[in-house]
Amino acid sequence: MRFFLWIIALFAAAIGLAVAARYNVGNVALFYSFKRIDLSLNFFLLLQALFFIALYILVRAIRTTQKLPGKVISYRRHKREEKSNKALRDALKSLFEGRFGHAEKAATRAAELNDNLGVAALIAARAAHRMGQFERRDIWLSSIEDKDAMKTARLMTTLNLLVDEHKPQAALAAVSQLNASGIRHIQALRLALKANQQAKDWPEVLRLVRTLDKHDALNPVLSSRLRELAYDDLLKDASHDAESLQRLWLTIPAEDRLKPSLVVRAARAFTQREMQDEARNMIEKSLMVEWDVRLMRVYRESIAGEGTPALRSQIERCEAWTTVEPQDAELALTLGTFCLKQKLWGKAQRHLQQALSNATEPRTVREAHLKLAQLHEGLEQGDKAAEHYRQCALATMM
Repeated sequence: MRFFLWIIALFAAAIGLAVAARYNVGNVALFYSFKRIDLSLNFFLLLQALFFIALYILVRAIRTTQKLPGKVISYRRHKREEKSNKALRDALKSLFEGRFGHAEKAATRAAELNDNLGVAALIAARAAHRMGQFERRDIWLSSIEDKDAMKTARLMTTLNLLVDEHKPQAALAAVSQLNASGIRHIQALRLALKANQQAKDWPEVLRLVRTLDKHDALNPVLSSRLRELAYDDLLKDASHDAESLQRLWLTIPAEDRLKPSLVVRAARAFTQREMQDEARNMIEKSLMVEWDVRLMRVYRESIAGEGTPALRSQIERCEAWTTVEPQDAELALTLGTFCLKQKLWGKAQRHLQQALSNATEPRTVREAHLKLAQLHEGLEQGDKAAEHYRQCALATMM
């Protein structure tokens, strides 16, 4: 529609000019030296229009010629950018597809353009890492300058890959650089947690777990497991004396001090340092919250001395627990062991026999036979003691 309107307007203008030229009878006289040139006004105007058109074309041609080198340079740059961007897209696609060799080759082409060098180097580094080419990976990472805007991305990628390679010390060096740059976001903390876990820096692991828990950035099951591993490793450290072990135990949150797996480790550590009273107290508190046979086994290890009020208290507690867990073989074995220590022969034999009849695990059977053998030795019943020693040996071979 617009085309036809333009045609109509053009014809109208042509008709208007033709009518105006028909009634324009003016003349133009041009004098040069002693010569005179007479032209009609219409012809003069036509020449003026042609001259203007020619001059405009000439100026445009000159300007176009001047701009030609710049346009060539711009065209070549555009082609390079287009080629590099396409290679970058191919590199990303290949990386996600798992075609790491193709990804690195495409990233090499993309890196020919400075603007894409940083991202291409990160892609190539990840691809080389997945192929096990760690030296080539490090070369790619080092090609990204620290002053570049890609510095944080380089450090995060370096940390991630070093953690994946299980090189905790090098990973922690990257963590230090991130901390110096003020990087504290969640993913950086997660990677720092893994690096410190691999380095077995348990105090720092606990600090990072608490920080991530505040942001709800760690799975509760994983958080609990990491705390258990950290506490377990700290508690089994042989360099602790009784005082330092007590201080460490008090730094653990109250809710964690009731978890059976942690209490088992702590009770053994306290018992090894002749702190049976503390071991018994923590086990008893944990058993009030959750019944666990592991706690009962370590409770036997914290047995008090013969004739002491502590041993009588242990026997009374176990007797109270039997009303709740009457079929528990570990509880019966523990109560029998305490009665044997107190030389309550009849009660000891009854509970040890009950443990033997309810036991399902070889270790419980073996220990029950051993305690019964010791009981019969105390009663000077050699034949019965020998029989239980023989049964204990058979249980050991199971």
